[in-house]
Amino acid sequence: MSEQTLQVRAWFLGARIDVRDLERRGSIALGPLTMLIGQHGYSMIFRFGAVVLFGLTPAEESDLIRSLMASVHAPVAEPEREEVEIIVDADRPERIDADGRLVLHEASIGRLQVVANVLAKSCVLAFYEKSVADAFDRIEQLIDHLRQGVSPRRGKEVINVIGNALMILTRTVGRVEVTEKPEITWDQFELDRLYGRLATEYELRDRDLALSRKLELVSRTAETYLELVNHRQALRVEWYIVILIVVEIILNLYGKLS
Repeated sequence: MSEQTLQVRAWFLGARIDVRDLERRGSIALGPLTMLIGQHGYSMIFRFGAVVLFGLTPAEESDLIRSLMASVHAPVAEPEREEVEIIVDADRPERIDADGRLVLHEASIGRLQVVANVLAKSCVLAFYEKSVADAFDRIEQLIDHLRQGVSPRRGKEVINVIGNALMILTRTVGRVEVTEKPEITWDQFELDRLYGRLATEYELRDRDLALSRKLELVSRTAETYLELVNHRQALRVEWYIVILIVVEIILNLYGKLS
């Protein structure tokens, strides 16, 4: 039997996708919400803001993304995208081959859902990895300011850096659950093994750990900057108090001498 090919694209559209209305339109599977598109295509929609599309034409893909945007909360300005070509061949091991193509024994819904889980998580990680890289650029600027002397006027910017770091951590850990296995793998050994292999290929655990460490560094650096700003302001207030006390003593002595 000749091998079959299937084009897959994963999109990260925003912080969250409300799937309740989408479920009412009809689905063929859940976890993620899986819908049949056209005659042979599938869309798999994740609550944490990602959608993975299998075998769609460019027109079908554009129409679907456009229709989903009404259900996306906090859409990102530039959606992240990842893609891979699937080769369906029962005689080859299921893995990423030397050409970067994903080999599957069959294009069953279960296997495609496993692929969708890995691609969706990888896509979300890629988006936040870029966000953290931008945060590191801002942190480098803060470090330069630390060398030159802290400035209270940059306090709002520092708070924004901390807020963004906490937001990324909350979304990746709380919503995406990058290191957690999908429910579909719990009772199916073949799917569990496939998920483990693909998660390793896409380095999900290592990337999640690296992202968490970078976020911790960003947050700790920003907090240190704020502490220095607050300490400087407190020291300035103490000097103001001392000066006022000295002025009051001088005025009292002047009054007694006169």
